[in-house]
Amino acid sequence: MTTDTGSFSINHLAQTHEVFNQSRPLADYNAYQHDTALQEGVQRHGAGWAQESLLQHGARTGSAQVIEWGFLANEYKPQFEPHDRQGFRVDRVRYHDAYHRLMALALEEAGLHSTPWAEPGPGAHVARAARYYLQAQVESGHGCPVTMTFAAVPTLRLTPAIADEWLPRVLARGYDPRNVPHADKAAVTIGMGMTEKQGGSDVRANTTTARPLAAGGPGELYELVGHKWFTSAPMCDAFLVLGQTEGGLSCFLVPRWRPDGSKNPIQVQRLKNKVGNVANASSEIELRGALGWMVGEEGRGVRAIIEMVAMTRFDCMIGSTAGQRQAVAQAVNHALERSAFGKRLIEQPLMRNVLADLQLEVEGSLAMTLRMGEALDRSLAPGGDEHEQLLLRLGLPTGKYWICKRTPCHAYEAMECLGGNGVTEDFILARLYRDAPINAIWEGSGNVQALDMLRALSRSPEVLDAWYAELAKTRGASRELDAAVLAVQEALLDGDAVEYRARRIVDQLALTMQASLLLQAGNQAVADAFIASRLGQAGDRNYGTLPRGLDLETILQRANPLAG
Repeated sequence: MTTDTGSFSINHLAQTHEVFNQSRPLADYNAYQHDTALQEGVQRHGAGWAQESLLQHGARTGSAQVIEWGFLANEYKPQFEPHDRQGFRVDRVRYHDAYHRLMALALEEAGLHSTPWAEPGPGAHVARAARYYLQAQVESGHGCPVTMTFAAVPTLRLTPAIADEWLPRVLARGYDPRNVPHADKAAVTIGMGMTEKQGGSDVRANTTTARPLAAGGPGELYELVGHKWFTSAPMCDAFLVLGQTEGGLSCFLVPRWRPDGSKNPIQVQRLKNKVGNVANASSEIELRGALGWMVGEEGRGVRAIIEMVAMTRFDCMIGSTAGQRQAVAQAVNHALERSAFGKRLIEQPLMRNVLADLQLEVEGSLAMTLRMGEALDRSLAPGGDEHEQLLLRLGLPTGKYWICKRTPCHAYEAMECLGGNGVTEDFILARLYRDAPINAIWEGSGNVQALDMLRALSRSPEVLDAWYAELAKTRGASRELDAAVLAVQEALLDGDAVEYRARRIVDQLALTMQASLLLQAGNQAVADAFIASRLGQAGDRNYGTLPRGLDLETILQRANPLAG
């Protein structure tokens, strides 16, 4: 409507501006087909046979529909319902349907919880890691129960009677979120409850008690009383927990339902209000005489649960690397179409420096993660490969520490590439930033990983020989790398204040291994840039400080989520 004022008109619905200079949302693309580093790594580490299934999963995880599920699962947080409408205790957590769809995609379609166990063979863990990497780029929270179910298998196998009953359902390709006894389901999920408020990472300080109801021992029934301060995914069908017996700290499988169909008294006290990972419910629980079956030997609970922790740490590496990849993909997608000061951002020299540097982080993280996947395949093959077993013993805490520790700053830098849009919840970068610290803290914080590295060296000195043997594959290919390896060796020979220096040593172990793996991978532009920026520059540095003379075009093409 126009009002005539005599000299001018006022339009109450004036068109204020035209929307332009905006990048298109990164959606309906194939997240595998356009990830050169991932495709090369899958081939290099023995999983080339999975190419077709990875292309299919890449199309699914890059679809607008699945991406929207990730947003919805975070927008509508899990809700805790302690009692039903009639007052009966139910300890139910309600999730948005998008969460359930993501879980079904992970478990039914992709088999992220089971394929290496159900279908073992060369490259099985590498192929599964690649699928998990694609799925985690969509949303990280639902990965927690997926990882715990996957990681529980080696621990459950310690006690054949438990394995016989539970593994067929654990390994089944299905997802059943109903709040019913596990006996009524064809597929189940497994959680874990280790942390208590007085102990944290020091699980030997746990006070939960376990009393045998009969003879006691592996596979026998116990009654557990105590609390757990951090139990994620409380709707899992059973949990691996630690409790004190007369013989010491032991491991137990505690289902949500008793064999007679009644509810096992695992009572959720509240859900944690976390800064990130909000699609995944994390809870405080009390065990009020809950029934549990001993897994592994009495008094060897830490040893039993370590079987699980090794796998969860590997998934932390995959998940954090996936977060890095998604952050770079979003930043590059934005820079390809956004212009400033007369040029597209992707053409601006300083932005190219930043984006290429961010991609180099992904390259190093992915190379180390997939190498550990190959080590899993080789070490778990019939007969086992001792070199690969030793490599894992040092590689998992080192990789988990370094990759997860690098991800928060990486997410922030990518978020800054989008400017103000990056900090709004309408864009995925804000969520990636909130989620980034979780893997660094879960399954042992940075200090725990660094000390575990030292523990591995003191208990099994041969792990260092395996590590050096791996690095020796590229001896003589780079003077900078050779010098960095020598510095690591000197640091480890110095026994003074070694715990105080543990983080610095892990930094050196991780960077030299990443550099060596990138040299082995054969892309000279990537390897040269990684070594020049990570080993050739002393001291701390921000992203976007790459030295001159590098082949940034090759690196940026590998970062482009729509290239290839």
